[in-house]
Amino acid sequence: MNTSTMTPQSGRGTGFPEPALRPHTPVPAERETPPTSTALQQPVAADDRPATAPRGPGGEELPRLGALIRRHRTRTGLTQRELADLSTISVRAIRDLEQNRVRRPRTETVRLIADALRLGPRSRETLQQAAAQHRFAGLAECDGTQAAPLPPAASRPLTGRDGELSVIVAELATADQRLVHIVGLPGAGKTRLAQEAAGRLRHEERLPVLWFAHASQEGDGHPAAPGPGPGQLLLDCVRELFTGDPTAGGSTADADAPTLAEYLGDQPAVVVIDGAPGRPAHPERLARLLRDCPGLRLLVTSDAPWGLPGERVFLLTPLATDDTDAPDEAGAARLLLDDARRVSPGAVTTAEDLAAVTEICRNLDGLPAALLAAASWLVLYDVAALRRRLAEDPLPFLDHLAEQETAGRYPAALRRRVDTLPADHRALLAALCATEQAEFSLDDVEVLTGSPLAHCGRVVRDLLVSGVVRTVAGPAGTRFQVLRLIRAAHRTAPAG
Repeated sequence: MNTSTMTPQSGRGTGFPEPALRPHTPVPAERETPPTSTALQQPVAADDRPATAPRGPGGEELPRLGALIRRHRTRTGLTQRELADLSTISVRAIRDLEQNRVRRPRTETVRLIADALRLGPRSRETLQQAAAQHRFAGLAECDGTQAAPLPPAASRPLTGRDGELSVIVAELATADQRLVHIVGLPGAGKTRLAQEAAGRLRHEERLPVLWFAHASQEGDGHPAAPGPGPGQLLLDCVRELFTGDPTAGGSTADADAPTLAEYLGDQPAVVVIDGAPGRPAHPERLARLLRDCPGLRLLVTSDAPWGLPGERVFLLTPLATDDTDAPDEAGAARLLLDDARRVSPGAVTTAEDLAAVTEICRNLDGLPAALLAAASWLVLYDVAALRRRLAEDPLPFLDHLAEQETAGRYPAALRRRVDTLPADHRALLAALCATEQAEFSLDDVEVLTGSPLAHCGRVVRDLLVSGVVRTVAGPAGTRFQVLRLIRAAHRTAPAG
């Protein structure tokens, strides 16, 4: 597996000392100051011009970029084809520029056109200023049906992820990493973390953010079928990356329509792909998108890494279940207590109740989706009874009582995650689940399988990345543990 850095839950190590792979595009030493994200929402002016008209070197109002290019071309007697040949830019690109259909004209494209037109210093500066103004105004030129797809609103605060959130926001805001991939077990909270990071990047870092939720995420209220405009460009781009066909699923895109790369151009922006279905079918197109849009950063959530150059793998582990100094301050306990107080305000009142909460969090591995589902059962059980029933079999309590339409989905998602593992990984996992040991070491795996140590190391590492196994730090050194929910799902899986 060719991945870069894996970052665990804040304050805990993974045992992977690998350095992060840097993106191919050089990153400036100083932090860039992006344009404000309000351009994503502003309506177009009545005359289809930017709200602030571009100004020339002498302060005079400039015509739009397309009009300037057309004026210089016709003055020199060139056709669009001749200008395309001289500038090495396609005829389509020249036509789109003159019609102001390119939302983010690239600096290099403008330079090539200026060279081909043999513009003098003053005309060249005027053209460059008009292009710069066009870049800042392009995202604003959408009517009400073309609003950019923004991150969905969160229904609850993010709990226990301050460290992870700070790392992701810092890396994307500074373009220290341009492809951040959050991976982890279903229910670990990948989408919620991406939502919070996107919101911070948009509101605090003033970066434009475009959000795309794969169809598998529609049940969470994130529509994957946008209207015309930037949302459609993003949809076409994602379809082309993962299927190779931008028209899959009924897209209305045509050959002359602008692409997402043309729309974004050089401007700093963040694109979030939530719930990616798997490795891109055409990774070279992803590399080209990042190359053509030097200000673009991608934030992706999915179950497993892609293994691509420049990919920064961010392993999202479950929430912490133990805090010896303050049990109610552990991330999992805080999440469960917050929801329990909404469901049943008097559910946790004594030290014994708090101890039961801690045990419930351990039985559910600190997975946010499992904790929220279990909290819904507190209308029927007190915490002591819920702890006892979870110890017997946690799987029935993974169904949220207030969400009947999701019944059975979570246990099925856990089983699918195991089923997608390679055969030898599944065999080792089955052998570990069959033992009575709660924890194991790499040496134990070597004895159990009889395989070479290097092979055992790679398999255990892959199981860690998949999320079905977690690291346990202790006085005996680095040890590992199969998640309790994975053990339970394995016990109830159909034979064969």
